[in-house]
Amino acid sequence: MSRDVPTQAEPRRGAQPSEEAFLKGVGERVRIVRAGRGMTRKILARASGVSERYLADLEQGAGNASLLVLKQIADAMAVSVADLVRFGPEPSVDTARLLHRIEGLDARALDRLSRLVDQQFPAPARAVDGRIALVGLRGAGKTSIGEAAAAALGRPFVELDREIETTSGKALARVLADDGQSAFRKLELETLATVLRRNDRAIIATGGGIVTEPSTYGLLRASCFVVWLKAAPEVHMSRVIAQGDMRPMEDNPEAMSDLIAILESRGRLYALADATIDTTTTTVADVVAQLERLTAPAS
Repeated sequence: MSRDVPTQAEPRRGAQPSEEAFLKGVGERVRIVRAGRGMTRKILARASGVSERYLADLEQGAGNASLLVLKQIADAMAVSVADLVRFGPEPSVDTARLLHRIEGLDARALDRLSRLVDQQFPAPARAVDGRIALVGLRGAGKTSIGEAAAAALGRPFVELDREIETTSGKALARVLADDGQSAFRKLELETLATVLRRNDRAIIATGGGIVTEPSTYGLLRASCFVVWLKAAPEVHMSRVIAQGDMRPMEDNPEAMSDLIAILESRGRLYALADATIDTTTTTVADVVAQLERLTAPAS
């Protein structure tokens, strides 16, 4: 089977600084992996079908390789394309071995492994006198409870979605429509990092889907005392509609089924929170009282 054999790296056109940095990072990664395999550029060129000149441009960050060309290079070095776009120090042999084993596990086995790791190597407890993050689906009461808790505990209230709108200069729906889900999640992570830098103590209300993004949820759990505000599906729906938002029901007769499915799929992630408070039948004042007890100094 024939394949394209690039002889000169595709020139970049109008690359932004962040893109320049990314391409330089990929080139440096290719060079490090090649050197680690004991391969000269000539050997890699012969094995991959990519010219030495192309490889030289790529490694110097002067070219923009297509995914197919990166795959040729990765295959020749017996690594994955993901290995060539992952930056940072090389993992240890033991780490690499464990990652290889983990990649082969199915969802059920991953869940068992996660529980075992949590049992055997519990994460250090987050200080409850610092940042408290509220997670949960829309309609759980994160905003109303967050504002009341901030007033009661004397901490600033931060609504992450509103911070994202301020940062982007666009409404949340417009960010998603214009830039897509991937760009939104990246912006969410960057905004959360900024909020954490600016606030040592705060009540932070997060978006309902933040738990589905491992990097963002990991940062949240490492930096905050996380509380899952939990409610029954019908309560979630009724509260959203009571706020005047009919979007969940528009042209969607299966809206409740969809909501239940989302709750079921995210339940295990929400349950990773440090504490859970059921808001189904409790008032805002009751939930705030529970938060006050959770954050009270140990006697």
